[in-house]
Order: sequence, then C-alpha cells, then structure tokens
Amino acid sequence: MPTANTPPPAAAGIGDSASSAYVLGRDDVVDVSLVGRSDFGGRARVQADGTIQLPLIGKIQAAERTTAELSETIRKALQTGGFFPDPVVAVEVSGYASRYVTVLGAVGNPGLIPMNRPYRMSEILARVGGVRETAADYITVISANGEEKRLPLQDISSGRAEKDPYVSAGDKIFSPPAPTYFIYGKVNSPGEYPLKSDLTLRMAIAKSGGLQETGSDKKVATTRGGKKVKVKLDDKIEPGDVLVVGERLF
Repeated sequence: MPTANTPPPAAAGIGDSASSAYVLGRDDVVDVSLVGRSDFGGRARVQADGTIQLPLIGKIQAAERTTAELSETIRKALQTGGFFPDPVVAVEVSGYASRYVTVLGAVGNPGLIPMNRPYRMSEILARVGGVRETAADYITVISANGEEKRLPLQDISSGRAEKDPYVSAGDKIFSPPAPTYFIYGKVNSPGEYPLKSDLTLRMAIAKSGGLQETGSDKKVATTRGGKKVKVKLDDKIEPGDVLVVGERLF
C-alpha cells in the first residue's frame, strides 16, 4: 500500500515522459509510431476487451500494461512478423480515460483529474483551482476500496511530504462546505460567515470588518441553539451561532 512518500504503483518509476509508466486501461487513447519512419503507426483506443488494433499486426493487448511494456510488445510483433528488422517503437498516451480521481464539493473547478503521473493531494487541489473560501478546513478522501479518511488543509499545505500524501486512481476527494455563523449589529460587514476551527468571538468581529464607531465588543448577544448564552471574546464560536454586537455607552 502506498505511503505518503511513495507514489502509487500505477505511476511509480516515471521517467522523462509523463506517460511512460502509466498503466493503460479501457478507453485510453495511445499514439503509436516508429522512430525515424512514417510508414507505420497511428492513434488507437483501448477497447472493452483490453486490445488496440494496429496496421500489419492487428490486435495487441494493451490494458494493464504500461506504455513501455506496450512499446516492447509492438516491437517484438513487428520484428517477429518480418515487417521491420529492428524497429524503435514510441507509444504516448494522448487521452487519459481509465485512471483518474474525482474531486467534488467546495473547490474552484470540480471534476475528473486524469492520473497521468504521481500527484500529491496539494497538486490535485491546485489543479481544480483550490478550495473555496466557504470550504471547511479539511477534505475527505474515499479510496477505491471504500476506506475513508479526513485530511486537514493545514497539514496538506504545510510543505511536509508526510502530511501531503499521494493520491491513487479511483480516489474520491470531497471538500465539504464549512459550517456557518451569523454576525449582525454594530460591525462593518454583517452577515453569514464560514466557521473555521478555533474561531473566537474576537476573531469573528475582526472578520466582519471590525466594530463600527459606536459598536462595543463588551455588548455581544449570542444565541446558540435557540438559547441565549454568554460568550467571552476569547471563547470559540460554534456552528449556527448568531452574534449581535450592541452599541457602546457614551
């Protein structure tokens, strides 16, 4: 099983070409050519039975092979068939369809990301435009075998490899929306705000643009779960809290 610092097996050992160790699957598209020749090759899609159809040699098994392995198989078929004495075969993936991760939720551009090389979680999030301001401060990852884990965004962005794991083909990555709180009254930007971990009343007032000239941070009425509660400036805000900042006395 890959660790945080080990690329997934399907992508290990990638060399100069990003696709050289990609393991082909159904509906992937490859471009096949001979180095220094123009009389053989073409574009082929991996069929449901795992094969591609090529000139001269017909059907060749492609699924579950890397492009390097497929290149060697084609080379041997051309040589054994007497078509070319010592061909140098190039295989490049032009369409990635079988191996991808799914990214959903509060991200810039949710969708499918092809696994054409090893990707760490931070790279996948960057490819979808990052998480939105309204996102929670963690993401959920469900692997192809159903295992679920939660990764804090602070860890992923820490720059430490062990906190920024490689993703695997078939992973489903979900960025949930953050819970919210409400702040009204004598603040400059009242409204609904996403609630991040460890947000205090003092921080909530600052995020709402600070106090108006007549506002007082000593006169904040807090409603939690339909009940009035007393919250100090350095106490944490909870999901659904409604804060009303009152007017200071002159």
